[in-house]
Amino acid sequence: METKNIGINVKQPSTTCTDVHCPFHGQLSVRGRQFTGTVISDRMAKTVTVEWTEMKQLPKYERFEKRRTKIKVHNPPCMNAKEGDRVRIGECRPLSKTKHFVVIENMGKMKGYELFSEAMQESKFKQKKKVEEAAEDVSA
Repeated sequence: METKNIGINVKQPSTTCTDVHCPFHGQLSVRGRQFTGTVISDRMAKTVTVEWTEMKQLPKYERFEKRRTKIKVHNPPCMNAKEGDRVRIGECRPLSKTKHFVVIENMGKMKGYELFSEAMQESKFKQKKKVEEAAEDVSA
């Protein structure tokens, strides 16, 4: 199957696929917003969760706050994005209740993702432990 030009300057996938919702090998058009983020979960079939952060200015306090965005993105087989990969995503028509974006470029592994994921797991463990301790104090 031939790879078509999607009108965006991205690297074409090296493999082909038969996915109808692939922008390169199917009938899906990509238009609208584009973002670059990190895949934080690839457990669902043909779907990945992508996260990116941005700094938002708070004029009242003359400071910045870090905000993060997590969305569900369609992952065609030719892209094959895995957890820890940097990806570029593009907006498309709604593919399901929660999917409105598709992976258009896989840029490879993010540096330091293993340390980041370990820190996230450790913080979740600490929060869970605090909740258990608080529950024990209430019941005592």
